[in-house]
Amino acid sequence: MFRLIGVFFLITLSASAALAQGKGVDKSSERVRDSGSKAPVSNGSKTDVGTGRGMDFGKGRTPDVPPLPNPYRITARRDVILKAIEDVMRNEKLTMDETTSKPAEGIIVSQPYTFIKGAVVSQSELNRYAEVPVSDARGWTRGRYTLNVEVQPIDGTSANVAVNAKIEGRTDGATGAEWVTLPSLGVAEEEFLSALVTAITGAPPPGRTLRNP
Repeated sequence: MFRLIGVFFLITLSASAALAQGKGVDKSSERVRDSGSKAPVSNGSKTDVGTGRGMDFGKGRTPDVPPLPNPYRITARRDVILKAIEDVMRNEKLTMDETTSKPAEGIIVSQPYTFIKGAVVSQSELNRYAEVPVSDARGWTRGRYTLNVEVQPIDGTSANVAVNAKIEGRTDGATGAEWVTLPSLGVAEEEFLSALVTAITGAPPPGRTLRNP
């Protein structure tokens, strides 16, 4: 009888110990689960993780400025605009072509201006000013452009100024030098228009900044 009671007592002690261990594991698991369910900590100025401001893709970037209208309307007398065109060409190291220009008709044409020389850098600069075919395996050695500026009067105090550029790239091969006309991207036209507006009005067009002298 006493032996039976002793065995029962041992079984009860073993079950109590196992139950206590199980409860310990459960509490530990609960602590792990509870800590994992808390809201993430804010990281303040660190925005790549956590609940900070988050990733701001593109935020703060300078928005793309739309191209200038071409023709561009300028408020000034026709003779003032024509004089400013000649001055800007001179400042931009462009030479007016006396044989093709017709100032009396509001047309001023520059002589070809070489804006880049050298086989190493000509390709990249030509890509900035013109559409250069990707499949074209030419070795470009120079780039130049010719500007045609036309003043179209609107009334006595304003006129439209249109600028067109002829972009050419040169290759030097076994048969000699060859100039190839390339479609303009409008960069040369916009640069001249911006400089002209600045010269006449004293300020660059909207969205533009003064160019370094």
